[in-house]
Amino acid sequence: MAKADFKTSTDYEHPYRPLPIRIFNALGKSNSLSTEKLLDCARRKTRLSDFGDDGHLQALEVLVGSINEEARLTPTGQLIQKSRLTSALVQRLRIEALLKKHPEIQDIDLGTVVLVAGLQRSGTTLLHRLLHSHPEIRGVSGVEALEPVPAGDAKRHQTTVRKLRAVLAKHAISYLSPQFAAIHPIDPDEPEEDVMLLDLNFMSQAPEAIMHVPSYSRWLEGQDHTQTYEYFRKVLKVLCWQNPSTNWVLKTPHHMEYLDVFLKVFPDATVVQTHRDPQKTLPSFCSMVAHNRAIFSDRVDPREIARHWTRKTRRMVELTMEVRARANSGQFVDVSYYDLIEDPLAQLRRVHQRAGIDFGDDATRIAEKYVDRNPKNRFGRHTYQLSDFGLDEQTIEENFSSYRAKHEIPFE
Repeated sequence: MAKADFKTSTDYEHPYRPLPIRIFNALGKSNSLSTEKLLDCARRKTRLSDFGDDGHLQALEVLVGSINEEARLTPTGQLIQKSRLTSALVQRLRIEALLKKHPEIQDIDLGTVVLVAGLQRSGTTLLHRLLHSHPEIRGVSGVEALEPVPAGDAKRHQTTVRKLRAVLAKHAISYLSPQFAAIHPIDPDEPEEDVMLLDLNFMSQAPEAIMHVPSYSRWLEGQDHTQTYEYFRKVLKVLCWQNPSTNWVLKTPHHMEYLDVFLKVFPDATVVQTHRDPQKTLPSFCSMVAHNRAIFSDRVDPREIARHWTRKTRRMVELTMEVRARANSGQFVDVSYYDLIEDPLAQLRRVHQRAGIDFGDDATRIAEKYVDRNPKNRFGRHTYQLSDFGLDEQTIEENFSSYRAKHEIPFE
């Protein structure tokens, strides 16, 4: 079967498992994660001890407690989460050590920042990667997102080892979930969601998208995220020191929930908000979450996912509308998903013009080539429907009619 003809499964409660993983899960033993053991492991790996101090420890403790009590991970899922959390702590240690050695990094001016902050499944990845194709705009690559500061000489940021680890991570996801590429293509050389850098502070939506962690989610919504975004800016400066740029494109729907804090830390940013029919975006993202969670747990409840993300998504659009009502309207660009699909270069020109970045002939040609090389459904067709998650059109409209009316979003 050709990749374009491949369709993703909607049997979320019975996820695919390679035979070795099934055997490991059957024979393996699940042990609770321990914050102290994670910290000790990171110290041993790096022979460093300073993690910095910006609220990360409390966040880690809440997250670990929620994983232990609520996530119901398989032995494989627990092993992956232990590795993921340890890696984040290792990066914190390396970042602090690098900043002590090179304090001038803190003085770096990041320059022009463009933020793509639409809802999940509304064309954000396409627009993000098209903006990143510009020779003078950089994003956070998949390689950098996984390992912002490599071991050894951080200036040699494109080390073979770091690139190899990113490639192996991509293959690991493909092995554990062969259908995932049809939902969200992964390429270590392409820009990835910078929510992975917010993960270094253990304060992001990412855990909610891959695990059932409701108590962590409730705690996260009640916190002040200023220190997290200040740390995020610091990590971007570390990346800029390794690979300089005067123009940045950032992207993750997470920023919609804390857009007021983002604009406090990046006051001159241009914010691009993409829009698509919520009757398509919400079930599409719920499907993505279900596929994500199935990597780590045998207990995936599509209806619970829909309840959680319906409330969360409504919160995101309402908070964004509130921030935009108070902010400088000249900082925002609205992009319709349908206009983006029909004429992506026209939308690119609009964004570049608003951000004050030249969109010349070279940038145009590169963007055209990207569009030609990446047709829709290149890796297969992502299939989903409202009923898979106990959703219906009325429920969607009750939650998102104001958002639809505000941005004149058509029914798809």
